[in-house]
Amino acid sequence: MLSDDASFDYDAALAACARGDADALQRLYRQESRRLLGVALRIVRRHEQAEDVLHDAFVSIWNRAATFDPSRGAARGWIYSVVRHAALNMVRDGAREVAVDDDTTAAIDDAAALDTHRAEADPFERHADLGRLEQCLGQLPTARRDCILYAYVDGCSHGEIAARTGTPLGTVKAWIQRSLQALRGCMA
Repeated sequence: MLSDDASFDYDAALAACARGDADALQRLYRQESRRLLGVALRIVRRHEQAEDVLHDAFVSIWNRAATFDPSRGAARGWIYSVVRHAALNMVRDGAREVAVDDDTTAAIDDAAALDTHRAEADPFERHADLGRLEQCLGQLPTARRDCILYAYVDGCSHGEIAARTGTPLGTVKAWIQRSLQALRGCMA
């Protein structure tokens, strides 16, 4: 239950948090969580993310309560600024994220496996494997082999490969997937 804003002592709650009083943090959460969730939601636009922001902000409030200086501003304002900064950081971090599809994830996994193999295999084995890979690539239809080479040698995305080859994107994805399966079978 929310208490009246005028009677809640935010300064005392933060001071108690700074002393390690978990009940003070709980009282602060009960007092402001609903409104703080609204602040976070207006910034991040997704409820799940806003809940994550609120959680992270309260952890930060708990850890940084001792840094609050009442001479620099109101305790309630400080709490809101912690939530606002946590939400803005999530938005900035989210802007750096790149969504990838299953084919790209598989390609990343394959590249990591290849790097591991290169690091662990002796040069003679690696040379033999490369000869076998060349032979297996030669068994693929030309268009499918080109898609594999564009993806793994040139580092092209599926969209870039579709544009280079003039082939529909779905076809490129299917060719790459089938070609990788064929290469795995051939190399085994």
